[in-house]
Amino acid sequence: MIQYNPKSWFSLIFHAYSRQVFRKLFPAMLALAALTAGVCYVELELLKEPLEVSNVVHSLLGFVLSLFLVFRTNTAYDRWWEGRKQWGALVNVSRTLAMRVHEFGGGPEVRAFFQSHIPSFVESLRDHLRPSQPEQPVRPDAEPFARANHAPNAWAQAMEREAARLASDGTWTPQQHWLISQNLERMVDILGACERILKTPIPYSYSMFMKKFIFIYVVTLPIGFVSTFQWWAIPVVSLVFYILVSIELIAEEIEDPFGVDENDLPLDGLCATIRTNTDEILTRG
Repeated sequence: MIQYNPKSWFSLIFHAYSRQVFRKLFPAMLALAALTAGVCYVELELLKEPLEVSNVVHSLLGFVLSLFLVFRTNTAYDRWWEGRKQWGALVNVSRTLAMRVHEFGGGPEVRAFFQSHIPSFVESLRDHLRPSQPEQPVRPDAEPFARANHAPNAWAQAMEREAARLASDGTWTPQQHWLISQNLERMVDILGACERILKTPIPYSYSMFMKKFIFIYVVTLPIGFVSTFQWWAIPVVSLVFYILVSIELIAEEIEDPFGVDENDLPLDGLCATIRTNTDEILTRG
């Protein structure tokens, strides 16, 4: 995730990410500029005067397209923010669970068990949400469930089983067991919410129509702009294309917040925070 100062206009305008988007779109911008130049040549040189084409249609379509783009970016940002809220809640639930385990007692073995299992659940959730990424080296304490079909479930089940054992042998009271189970249930709920975001993409028909709409709009722009801007239509059309497609690329990037793109959630940092907090709480005297 990119860290930046929102008040620094100059650094934001010339940030490396902006240059990266420009490089990605540059070949398409060149092709569109060539198309616009061809239309300009035909209308201004061969026909000697531009066609009198009204811009009313493009104005109306531009208004409709702007509404679609607003909805598209809002939907993508809602998914990104929902993912951030779920992981923020996971940080808090993990801290609460570690504090309860520490206060309820049970000896060093119980604290060591949850000290390894709480962060391992979180790290397995991170890997579970990144199925297309290369496998990471397996930590020694994560080995028991590293090859499970659903590793986060396996870690949660192991913690629930341990809590039930401690309640059955009298180490924890039924009330303490219930409180621990509430924390574990909340962690599984967060797991389900993250899976919902991951496995429910933007509907295919909407995404397909959005891209077709942008393509048709920018490809037909030269016909309507040459009469107004003449040869200046080349940079104007390229600029419009850059703005519209950049918005679509931003939406594509943030609609899946669990990946490793520059604007995705810092899951590695959140996992490290949870592991550090858990170690600190459960090793405290």
